[in-house]
Amino acid sequence: MLKGIDPILSADVLHLLASMGHGDDLAIVDANHPAAAVASETTSGILIRLPGLLMEEVVRAVLSVFPVDTFVDDPLRRMEVVGNPAEIPEVQLAVQKAIDESLGSSQPMIGIERFDFYDAAKKSYGVIQVGDARPYGCFLLKKGVIAD
Repeated sequence: MLKGIDPILSADVLHLLASMGHGDDLAIVDANHPAAAVASETTSGILIRLPGLLMEEVVRAVLSVFPVDTFVDDPLRRMEVVGNPAEIPEVQLAVQKAIDESLGSSQPMIGIERFDFYDAAKKSYGVIQVGDARPYGCFLLKKGVIAD
């Protein structure tokens, strides 16, 4: 146990986050996502499973230590609903709220078509699969830098 570190952030999660560099993407996906297949194609090949947690809890914990890239227009992305890309499901609303609270300002997520999301996730650094089964709970976060 570490003081000041959210207990959701296991040693494996912290190692994955610390190993990432500026501009690397982190895929945080739901229980329905083909995470093992996707993770095998990522830079690190790492899949970390966090069962029994809600997506917004994990995103909030990650953002407590993870700087978001401010040099790009779309550092926060979400999987679009098939057939209705403008729809924002409950899980995405909850994650958007966690993002805005964590960052202290509104940072809207950009939607990505389902199969384009899979391709983008394969190019990420690694994958965290959350036990949350709500559909369309799939996100990409781009790592930024820590300013002086």
